[in-house]
Amino acid sequence: MHIGIAGAGLLGRLLALKLARAGHSAEVFDPAPGPEAPAGGVYAAGWTAAGMLSPTAELESADENVFALGLRSLELWPAIVAALDMPVELHQRGSLLLAHRGDEGAARRVVDLLKHKAPAGHAPQLLEAAALKELEPDLHGVAHAWLLPHEGQIHTVQAMVALAHAAGAAGARWHWGSTVDRLCPGEIHTAQSVLTFDCVFDVRGTGARPSPQVADTSAGFTPGVRGVRGEVIWLHAPNVTLQRPIRLLHPRHRVYLVPRAGGHVVIGASEIESEDRSPISLRSMVELLAAAHSIIPELAEARVVHTETNLRPALPDNLPHVEQEPGLVRINGLFRHGWLIAPALVEQTLLKLT
Repeated sequence: MHIGIAGAGLLGRLLALKLARAGHSAEVFDPAPGPEAPAGGVYAAGWTAAGMLSPTAELESADENVFALGLRSLELWPAIVAALDMPVELHQRGSLLLAHRGDEGAARRVVDLLKHKAPAGHAPQLLEAAALKELEPDLHGVAHAWLLPHEGQIHTVQAMVALAHAAGAAGARWHWGSTVDRLCPGEIHTAQSVLTFDCVFDVRGTGARPSPQVADTSAGFTPGVRGVRGEVIWLHAPNVTLQRPIRLLHPRHRVYLVPRAGGHVVIGASEIESEDRSPISLRSMVELLAAAHSIIPELAEARVVHTETNLRPALPDNLPHVEQEPGLVRINGLFRHGWLIAPALVEQTLLKLT
């Protein structure tokens, strides 16, 4: 089949790779200048994500479908990464939930909710101080800790680059600098041309929102899509050793720390209801860094490498949605679950098309 893909974020790259390797002719259209990590401007949410593969932790706000997709993606990621021709850091060592003394109420609410929603074997496991010290020796001053054993992490920047390279090597064609102005079953319209396909995938995320001038979906837009701001800080902390992602449970927000190769640690907040793409605020930076320092004092000597902000694509229920009709498939609303569920969602969607 001749397949057109609008959007070269995580979903677009996974689709291009899978379709090209299956022998289909895949063409991908995206306004980005190329496949590498962006230097600025508006770009796909997949670049900014910390890459936590956390099906159990996400049950705090997600449903059983997201959990099931997450478990399946954890099975799929090792084979996907192993078949790439560039190195991608991928670990499945579990993750930790932490709370300071005095925050027991907020922490217990989350832990009890996860225990209620998670199936047997996936519920948070209470850790005594000695067990926590054995898992993560550099953590200090933590009063409460729980292990989520069936979770992991992936280096998102490495994976985005490697997926595009592998898809191109398999025969996918990339149309960089091409904004999709309109799409419909079997057609993609750009400023340069109108192209016809056997099937079109719309995976543009927030780029699929109707413009103020468009009142309906006839131009191929998805109503209800909004952007949810995410903020991350990259630290270089070569003297700090972390083995797994960490979530610090706080009454007002969730703060996560994710270790990456080269002595880096990514710190971020789960979600902020705003479509502001401006640089990180002073308040956010102070709160995130203070929270990280409160559990890893050695981060005091870390260096701030850079900060990023981006918008996650979300629908009103914060759940993913797949809409299919002859010649057109729309996938959107991955919210903060993109890296967690994308492989399984692509697998599931393509199986329904066969």
